[in-house]
Amino acid sequence: MGKRTKGKCKYCGKEYTFSYMNRHLPICEERQKKWGEETGSKKCGYFELAIYPKYNRDYWLFVEIKETAVLKDLDQFLRDIWVECCGHLSSFEIAGVTYDVAPQDSFFFDEPEKDMNQKLKSVLEKGMTFDYEYDFGSTTSLMITVVNYRIGCDRKEKLIILSRNNPIHMICETCGKKSAAYICTECFYEGSGWLCEDCAKTYECGE
Repeated sequence: MGKRTKGKCKYCGKEYTFSYMNRHLPICEERQKKWGEETGSKKCGYFELAIYPKYNRDYWLFVEIKETAVLKDLDQFLRDIWVECCGHLSSFEIAGVTYDVAPQDSFFFDEPEKDMNQKLKSVLEKGMTFDYEYDFGSTTSLMITVVNYRIGCDRKEKLIILSRNNPIHMICETCGKKSAAYICTECFYEGSGWLCEDCAKTYECGE
């Protein structure tokens, strides 16, 4: 991996790499000030999650999600922001248990799969890391770490983004000059296929 990507804190706007953002968010003064301004007698627990591809740390997210949300809510968020292609299957594996978007009956001695209608507070705890997979043919694999847990005032939003990596600037691999605007969906799996608008018009995929 080349130069580590940075992202902005939602609250103070300061930029940090993934590892520094992980340390910054719990102590961000602007974030703590925001907590102090919250009103309402009803309380709710919130999990802070770090989300990143299993094989590429250039892309990352930090989110805060209600403990009363279900795994299906987190699955839908990941589909919307990163992985959705054509409505493929997906699953979480948490503490040895598989939670599938379309669970199947167990075979022989396999543990039965569970659905994603499980509340986060019943399956997650601070400090654990678990897996998420989308599309079991050409699989996208993500890792999710529960980096923090807090009790705060109940808010309307189930999930908010605390920070994410800044957009990564890619150069066209054909001309080597212009910014890439497209990617070949076949060559992508070989780690290539970034194309500018002009080169995309005449590109012939090697596949």
